[in-house]
Amino acid sequence: MKYLDTGAMYRAVTYEAMLRDLDLDDQENITLMAQECDLHVGIDRVIINGHDATTAIRGPEVTGNVSKVAANSGVRTEMRIRQQEWATAHGGGVIEGRDIATVVFPDAVLKVFLTASPEVRAQRRVDQHGGNVSEIAAAIAERDLLDSTRADSPLASSSDSVIVDTSDRAIDDVVDEIEKLFIERNM
Repeated sequence: MKYLDTGAMYRAVTYEAMLRDLDLDDQENITLMAQECDLHVGIDRVIINGHDATTAIRGPEVTGNVSKVAANSGVRTEMRIRQQEWATAHGGGVIEGRDIATVVFPDAVLKVFLTASPEVRAQRRVDQHGGNVSEIAAAIAERDLLDSTRADSPLASSSDSVIVDTSDRAIDDVVDEIEKLFIERNM
C-alpha cells in the first residue's frame, strides 16, 4: 500500500528552517523556503534539500517547533498542493495527517480519525525512541491544543469520519477494522 506521512512534511520544513537558523515567526520567509525546497517523504526516509532528516524530524527540537511552522498558511497551502500531487501521482493511497479528511481530501472514500490518549501516545513514542512518558504526554497534549485551535486547517475530525480510538487496542486489530471499513466503502 502506498503511504504518505504528511506530518513528516511539516517536520521536514521545520527542520530545514531551523537548520538555516530562520526566524520561525517570519511567515513570508518560511513560506518561500517551503515552496522552493526539494522534499521527498518515503516510508522510511525523509530527505529535504539533500539532507537526510529522518531522525532529526522526530527529535525534541523539531517537535517543539513544528506546530508554529504548521500554523503558517503559506506553508499549509504548499504542503496541501504537494499532498494532492502525491495522491494523483500514486493513484491514491493511505495519507496520514491532521487535516487530511477535512481540508486536503474532503471527498475521500474512507476517512478515519485515529485517536488515543496523550499518555498512550507518549508511551508508544517512548517505546520507539525513549524519553520520559510524563514530559512527552504533556508535549503531545500541548501540540494537540495548538493544532486544534489554529486558524488554518485545524486538527479536527470531519462529520463523516469514522473515529477509531486505539488506546487499548493492538495494531493488528486496528488495521483489521480499517481494512473492513475500506472494503465496505468500496462494495
